[in-house]
Amino acid sequence: MSVEASPEALQEAADMWTTLSGVEFIRAMRDKRLPEISDISDYIGQVVTDAEPGRIEISWTPAEKLCNPGGIVHGGYIAMILDNAVCLAASSTCDRFLPMLTLNLNIDYLRGVRSGETYTVTGTCVHPGGTRMVSNAVLAEAGGRPLAQASASVIPNKAFTR
Repeated sequence: MSVEASPEALQEAADMWTTLSGVEFIRAMRDKRLPEISDISDYIGQVVTDAEPGRIEISWTPAEKLCNPGGIVHGGYIAMILDNAVCLAASSTCDRFLPMLTLNLNIDYLRGVRSGETYTVTGTCVHPGGTRMVSNAVLAEAGGRPLAQASASVIPNKAFTR
């Protein structure tokens, strides 16, 4: 099921895309000032909760539908949320919001992730380079104990610079 946005809402989002910095655009996402064009955030249970230049935070509550047959959240969904965090952290450093393309994503799975619990995913851009950027992300439980971590190299998606 995809979300239908009105032409006016899409134009408002396009205007924000061309005028806001990366971190301002991510804050607009957080504040629900952008129309929902995709239902992926709802599907995987992610909500952007904080954004500063070079650092973002996501609240993640994975649903049971994301679990493997053993009842633990599938590693592919953990990779997805970590990838979202590293890419948004890199985007938050840009003069204008640019989606990122992941060149590599290295993940350490430390402990199992359970559905129905809320986790914090923190992304940090450690090298906001002109072409290649490097970011890290940590998925932690409520007490702060890390459950998975990732490092990644990303590049701005040039298709969005036209």
